[in-house]
Amino acid sequence: MDAESLSCLLSGDYGRVKEALVKFNKQNSQVFNFMHFTSTGQWVVIWNKLFEYLADPAMPHRVDCLMAIKVLARDKTYLNETVSGEQLDGLLQLAGIGRPEGCDAPASEEVQVEALKCLSNMIFQSTKCQEMCLTNASTEGIIRRVKMYKEAPYGYDIKYFDMKLLFLLTAINCDIRAKVRDQLHGLVYLVETLDLFMSQAAIFKEFSDKDLDLINEVLKVLFNLTVRSTDNLVPEEEEATQFHRLVTVLHDLFFYRTLNRDKIVLLHSNIVNLLTSVPVSCYVELVSSLHSKLDSASTPGSDGPDPSTVVPFEANNVYVLHVLVEFLRKNFQKAEKKSDQYELLSPILTVLIKAVRADGVHRRYVRSIILPPLRDVRDRPEVGKELRNHLCSLLTSPCTQIADLSAELLFVLCKENVGRMIKYTGYGNAAGLFANRGLLGGRTGNGGEQYSSDSEDSDTEEYKQIQHAINPVIGCYEPPKPNPLEGMSEEQKEYEAMELVKLMDKLQRQGLIQPCKIGEDGKPHAVDHIMELQEEIPEQQRDHKRKT
Repeated sequence: MDAESLSCLLSGDYGRVKEALVKFNKQNSQVFNFMHFTSTGQWVVIWNKLFEYLADPAMPHRVDCLMAIKVLARDKTYLNETVSGEQLDGLLQLAGIGRPEGCDAPASEEVQVEALKCLSNMIFQSTKCQEMCLTNASTEGIIRRVKMYKEAPYGYDIKYFDMKLLFLLTAINCDIRAKVRDQLHGLVYLVETLDLFMSQAAIFKEFSDKDLDLINEVLKVLFNLTVRSTDNLVPEEEEATQFHRLVTVLHDLFFYRTLNRDKIVLLHSNIVNLLTSVPVSCYVELVSSLHSKLDSASTPGSDGPDPSTVVPFEANNVYVLHVLVEFLRKNFQKAEKKSDQYELLSPILTVLIKAVRADGVHRRYVRSIILPPLRDVRDRPEVGKELRNHLCSLLTSPCTQIADLSAELLFVLCKENVGRMIKYTGYGNAAGLFANRGLLGGRTGNGGEQYSSDSEDSDTEEYKQIQHAINPVIGCYEPPKPNPLEGMSEEQKEYEAMELVKLMDKLQRQGLIQPCKIGEDGKPHAVDHIMELQEEIPEQQRDHKRKT
């Protein structure tokens, strides 16, 4: 900053200060590195002077002053050593979320919004600010205002930046997250806030862009508050009630429309992320009865539900499951790069696994879409554009997390039945899952006991006609091939067999392969010598005879 501008800014003459602030904010609106200020010491001088002006009740240019602080807070070089508790508390008061006993008349909405933006930048950049927020009034102030949304006519910008700041606070500090969730009952009040926003748009069940922006911010905060939950932790009764209420609201959100397609995709993405941290027991709320008079698909003023949001299945409306499956389909189309697969597919695969584990209706519907009765099995299961093909292709993905999630979903859809899994995926694709679960060699796991006894199998005529020629290893039809041993004498066959043993032994000694045999636990165990595999042959022959 040139000497004249700096002199104006520090002069204390609010007419000259206004001119300097406007010039400063215009010149630095897109600047994020203030080395030209920090290297000369100007940054600290300007920072402290701006807070001195804010502390003066007679200061007429608070918005311009706050905009300059917001810009300076983008550079964290001296932020930790310069910012003070008094400065942070002053911003909380201007934002309307300070300690209530210290409040005079609330500042204008424009001042409150700019103060919230300053707080967001400072908390994001400064570990000192983050620590101070554990003991100051920031989280209590936001939750206090959230509870007043129903009564007080707060503008969109205040509510939006309230949620932005609360998201930041709960994202960067686990202790703040626990405080908001457990002490301040943030989960309850934020679900009520979602309910409020939805009720305000309930006449036509249509969201504006601003509605969706607000709701998406609330969903992101809710994710921070619930992310600790796992299936291994059984929620307490009060917490379980809150989760059931949350999933009911999320269910209703799916039935709202918008003209902005990108916004609704972002909404579904945030709902999916949030559902990943919801207990399985609460997923039953995702499906509603077709006969319910309070069906969320109903449009006010009409005699029945909107036909576009009704997907009937076994006397239930499974529209939400339909949306989730289509979300998976679209994300497969987006995940062309291997590097994008985990981020795009992991949340929705997790949600679908939880959904199909939650209830038989869920599983049967999703199965009818992902694993319909087989017809054309001339291509390998991993080849094609259908959901089954995409999921099978992930079974051998180098990203083990994605491979495990895909295998889990398919296995549950197959009622954790090894034979059915082989039928739809091929033994080669599913071998990793079977090895991890001790199911190699066709052993039966215990997971299938939770499912009903009906088979749900209905092979098509096309499948039955070529079933005898399907290679279970690759999972598709394989044309008959000539027998390579035909015409050989027994001595020749024995010679070729021993040559094969020698080659495998050589590869083992070179460390290129590690032969294994299936142990009592159904998992592969390394053998010391290739000839140990011969011990498996009689048992395999007996197993084959029993099966045939």
